[in-house]
Amino acid sequence: MKELEFLSTDWPTVKHWLIIGGIALATFLIFLFLARKSRTLLSRRLVKRMDDDLLANFLAGIFGSIVILIGLLVVFRIIGLTGVISGMLAGAGISAFIIGFALKDIGENFLAGIILAFKRPFRVGDIVDINGMRGQVLTLNLRDTQIKTGDGKDVFIPNGIILKNPLINFTIDGFLRYDFIVGLDYGSDYYAAIEVIKSAIVEVPGVLDSSKLPSVWVTEMAESTLNIQVTFWVNTFDRAISDAIVKSSAILMVLTALEKAGFNMPARIIELKNYQGKELKTSVPNSL
Repeated sequence: MKELEFLSTDWPTVKHWLIIGGIALATFLIFLFLARKSRTLLSRRLVKRMDDDLLANFLAGIFGSIVILIGLLVVFRIIGLTGVISGMLAGAGISAFIIGFALKDIGENFLAGIILAFKRPFRVGDIVDINGMRGQVLTLNLRDTQIKTGDGKDVFIPNGIILKNPLINFTIDGFLRYDFIVGLDYGSDYYAAIEVIKSAIVEVPGVLDSSKLPSVWVTEMAESTLNIQVTFWVNTFDRAISDAIVKSSAILMVLTALEKAGFNMPARIIELKNYQGKELKTSVPNSL
């Protein structure tokens, strides 16, 4: 009887807290929905105005986080924890040091993300090398930056590491240079070979032939060949042809043009000298 009496007398209180809990949960879900919608809409508008996907998405993410934080404050007020929050803020002087030390890495990455968003050393789609990790930038988050490597791996690099280490951006200005070496046989018509190479390289699809012309020059006199370096530029904003295909086509085009023009592509030559005047012993393979 006492147990039934206790349940009957306590039910209004339980019912009251269930209603408050339901209202608080519904309020939080509404703010969560508003945060996602506002982040999407703000990102689209900022992309159109700023023409910078990276910064636009980052700012939209911060705005969405602020909306969620406001939602949490409203939920605490509905539950009746405003006094607890005031007490926590009053004692923030002591707890800030403890929390700051515990969350040092998270705060560092967050601040680094803000600096990267406004400094903008890379954009979405740029090819970068960060601390030996090379890939294409996908997005900048509040804590890390996501890049996709050439073999399809998604790598999440903390923003603090990016800010502390050298960063190489291969595509920030839209131009990237490639080069390869061609070896000519000694005694060839070197000037004619250079002209053949220049004529062939500009015919390769994807090689720039106006703003940044290809260059051809002699690099060294090797043991068996006169080495000629060929350099050319590609437009990284034009993704119609990949850089690897452009370089492969350039090498094949140059080699084909030289062979058609009668130039030899010699292999490594080894000279044997016999100072004793004796015949060299050679082994003759058995005939089948």
